[in-house]
Amino acid sequence: MSLIFRTRKLIKPEDLNGRNTLFGGRLMSWIDEECAIYCACQMQTHHIVTKYISEMNFMAPAKQGDIIEIGVGTVVIGRTSLTLCCVVRDKDTKDELIRVDKLVFVAVNEAGKPTRHALADKATEVAA
Repeated sequence: MSLIFRTRKLIKPEDLNGRNTLFGGRLMSWIDEECAIYCACQMQTHHIVTKYISEMNFMAPAKQGDIIEIGVGTVVIGRTSLTLCCVVRDKDTKDELIRVDKLVFVAVNEAGKPTRHALADKATEVAA
């Protein structure tokens, strides 16, 4: 599976933790946002929720002034969901900073119940 790296972020002072490296919570927020936007575009709906995020493997820190890239790829297409993977890497060195193997987003209706999305006909799983 190939990842699509669309988003880049410059690490600024307000993004740092007490060790002067990128705060993990900030990075998690960026990952959730990037994956949600990716899903909204693929599912052709803005009515989606984050259902699940697997463990995150932090492999290297990012420091102030670094530019990172967030890559997203589709793993499974469900009737009401998309399962993604995500890699964050250093833009210049291409070294992986973090990997998330499984993020699940679900399309929901106005009542907050799972609903079919635009890719449902291409579903690669039995149920979402």
